[in-house]
Amino acid sequence: MISALNQLVDLVEEHLAEEPDVQALAGALGTTEYHLRRMFSSLAGMPLSEYVRRRRMTVAAADVVRGERDLLSIAVRHGYGSTEAFGRAFRAVHGAGPGDVRRTGGPLRTQPQLRFRLTVEGSVPMDTRLVNRRAFRLVGHATRVPLVHQGVNPHIQRHVAALPPEEHLRLKALSDTEPGGLLQISDDLDPDAAEGSELTYLHGVARGLDAPAPGGLDTIEVPGGMWAVFRTSGPHPQALQTTWAATATDWFPSNPWRLRPGPSIVATLDRAADFSTATCELWLPVEPAQPGSPPAR
Repeated sequence: MISALNQLVDLVEEHLAEEPDVQALAGALGTTEYHLRRMFSSLAGMPLSEYVRRRRMTVAAADVVRGERDLLSIAVRHGYGSTEAFGRAFRAVHGAGPGDVRRTGGPLRTQPQLRFRLTVEGSVPMDTRLVNRRAFRLVGHATRVPLVHQGVNPHIQRHVAALPPEEHLRLKALSDTEPGGLLQISDDLDPDAAEGSELTYLHGVARGLDAPAPGGLDTIEVPGGMWAVFRTSGPHPQALQTTWAATATDWFPSNPWRLRPGPSIVATLDRAADFSTATCELWLPVEPAQPGSPPAR
């Protein structure tokens, strides 16, 4: 995966004025665009699209400062059809328009070319198990919320708090399969996982397909497949978010699995009364990094 990410960076650099063909590269490397984008955003700390824009504007700034071309020619050279579109992208990266930078020489914010490396720093071993699951159903109350990488997501907090206590009890009674109990479910997440991008959040439970689907609840149908289950314990939600990040930095680069599209699920096994600490399981849908997945049991 580290090699694949570096090849992706090289592809961006070779075709800086174009959108990189991530799907073709992923296919050639024996992985998927979904996994490649998720790993890039997790390890780089920014979506691939943002990195491309920053690199493009870093190179474009040199053309602007040199003053050898008019701004429209520079815009076209770097993949923009108008000076207006180019100017918006330039200002978003550098904090000033290309005309101002041409006159004053700055300010300029440079995005260096990324290079991914795998380092060993004595990390704590991750408590992980692999589960092969038949198809099941997630039922509960769903809403669309923006993605928040660090700390409590206030939009999710408001959604859960708006449910009456008896509804939490009713949902919990509907749980009849693993992962058990009330669950925090994130679905429809953009592969780039950009801060503020929208996802579907479902407060609900898991049910087997043999059980009837209750009326009046939102439903996510989950196909059979493999899941990597990460156990985490400590301050909440910090310990959970740290483990989530470590799946990208530590676990996936050193294990023969990759993410597949599907919901991510958090099951709370134990918690303090004020939820300041908790023991949780993070369920992520995975598939073998090489073809030949075992059938779901």
